[in-house]
Amino acid sequence: MEPQTHPVDHALVEAATHVARTRCRGDNHTVAAAARAADGRIVTAVNAYHFTGGPCAELVVVGAAAVQGAYELETIVAVGDRERGVVPPCGRCRQVLLDYFPRLTVIVGHGDHMRAVPVADLLPETYVWADHQLDAG
Repeated sequence: MEPQTHPVDHALVEAATHVARTRCRGDNHTVAAAARAADGRIVTAVNAYHFTGGPCAELVVVGAAAVQGAYELETIVAVGDRERGVVPPCGRCRQVLLDYFPRLTVIVGHGDHMRAVPVADLLPETYVWADHQLDAG
């Protein structure tokens, strides 16, 4: 079965690229993320690296969106500093994004090979946290 794809939101990629170029500094902030809210707004953030863990840019953008009252995100992309281009979400981010926004589209790939795919397609045989709660129907 061919994975489902959506049109790539190039304005979102440009927003994340701009933040990566202008706000990522040193080893603490190396990836920028941009997400489009259901109302069309673009929310951006950077990761907060720390040797103990620290949130990826995708998770920081989820919090930044909530602070701005944007609780429904439609599309997200992460871009690495130093012109590394689009960076796919790590496994933890994939799971969190799926649990928060099951219909989210994620931009992955590079250059002419970028594509926008449903977050569920990034997690084959997906574990959906809500399905395994005691009060789940």
